Amino acid sequence: MTRRTDHLVAERDEAREEAVNGRTCIVTRTSGTPETLIRFVAGPDGQVVPDLKRELPGRGCWVTASRETVDKAVAKKAFARGLKADVKASPDLGELVDRLLASQFAGMIHMARKAGQFVTGAAKVELAVRSGEAIAVFHSKAAAADGVRKIDQARKARHLGMETAAEIPAFKLLSGEEMDALLGENAFIHGATLAGQAGEGVVRRANLLERYRTGRPEQKDAAGATER
Repeated sequence: MTRRTDHLVAERDEAREEAVNGRTCIVTRTSGTPETLIRFVAGPDGQVVPDLKRELPGRGCWVTASRETVDKAVAKKAFARGLKADVKASPDLGELVDRLLASQFAGMIHMARKAGQFVTGAAKVELAVRSGEAIAVFHSKAAAADGVRKIDQARKARHLGMETAAEIPAFKLLSGEEMDALLGENAFIHGATLAGQAGEGVVRRANLLERYRTGRPEQKDAAGATER
């Protein structure tokens, strides 16, 4: 075989081994799904690289999707064992993953806006909640308490009026500075995502970012479904 062919065979074997052995966190040794774990690979320079889309070739290892666990993996040098290679993990790897997750979240908001599945402004958000169109609401960390309270009242009223419906989840993930940096002129104080592929994608990425930052399990959307 040529060197190129040998390399491709090795990559296929590594991917097959990863699939057979399942996805287990190299720190906690607990199994999970692609929605609860983050995949990492070794880059060409030997640095550990987060593979959020799970598309990069070669052997991968998995870490529970929480900042605390990623930081532990770096501190304990767990990536060398998980990847079976002499790799180096940057001390700020946990911060890098946070930035990438926040960027993905913002990118999906842009897509949902274009698809007409994301509205902003307190009045529009409250209307979307009361009408049943909203599947989740979002507040800037800079949002005034009064504005958040009015939308919370609408969420509770909708929940009480629909006995079988789950309460619409609310997220407060981004600071004003993050909003400006990630969303630019599309930054908002209050927003709501509507049903549809892009809107549901926003909720999934919000759940992942919140879980990464807080360690809490994902919230359910208005239809009662968790991450898919």
